[in-house]
Amino acid sequence: MLSRLPATAWAVLSVALLAEPLASQIPSAEEALVLPSPDSSLQANLDRVLAREPYRSLVRRGSLSVSLLDMSSGEGLRYAAADDDHMRYAASLPKIAIMLAVFARIDDGALEYTPELKAKLEAMIRRSSNRVSSELITLVGFETIEEVLRDPHYELYDPDREGGLWVGKGYGGLGVWRRDPLSNLSHGATTRQVTRFLAMMELGQLVSPWASGEMKNILSNPAIEHKFVLGLRQARPQSRIFRKSGTWQRWHADAAVVERGGRKYVAVALLETERVGVLARLIVDLDDVIFGRLGTSP
Repeated sequence: MLSRLPATAWAVLSVALLAEPLASQIPSAEEALVLPSPDSSLQANLDRVLAREPYRSLVRRGSLSVSLLDMSSGEGLRYAAADDDHMRYAASLPKIAIMLAVFARIDDGALEYTPELKAKLEAMIRRSSNRVSSELITLVGFETIEEVLRDPHYELYDPDREGGLWVGKGYGGLGVWRRDPLSNLSHGATTRQVTRFLAMMELGQLVSPWASGEMKNILSNPAIEHKFVLGLRQARPQSRIFRKSGTWQRWHADAAVVERGGRKYVAVALLETERVGVLARLIVDLDDVIFGRLGTSP
């Protein structure tokens, strides 16, 4: 077993690092995180971004969903979004749900967290290995993944909010198990639920503070440089990026926790288009919203 800091110590540390406005928004262990209502200023600036091309045309066609959550300490959680409850095909992005199910089984003692298992999780997330993803689905089972996503502590698939994260088919070998009952998707997501996943991870609420920290570490050092990673590495190279993306044909997805200059935010986008480069540009515009630089990027 890899060594881990006791959960109680992680809990004390995570709360101590949060400023009071943010800490006061953290639900108890028996409650699922609820994102706040849209912040008027943040929403207005996101709307300004989405009123530009190429985003405006995509929004009008119903082809783009975006969520932006400012988690910068001292300001509380500030949320803005567009079409965030629209469940879309998300390709490899829902592999984060497989990772969550693995850590749930580690936590209940059904699995041992070995270096080999950690390496497989890193291959699935950082390199998006389909072969390893199917191995891990087989390890925990589709039923376990659905159970964890529907768990009242997480509610990452919520039929009352148009669904959310869903894994109903393997990657690279396994066939279809069950499409989601609302949108008939094999690999689905909404930007709201992916934002909640990353926010709960950041707050130490996915499985345990230790497991949340391990998941964040696995999301670091992304090996595929496109979409959000490409945009930030070119325009904001000092950013630390914790990320999972997905692409299949014209469906594109990206989700990240971004840290730089004492600020922290979650950005998630789901997109259907034949155009390339949209998400690399979008993340720079979203970064400008968070840093108050709107209108200054070329």
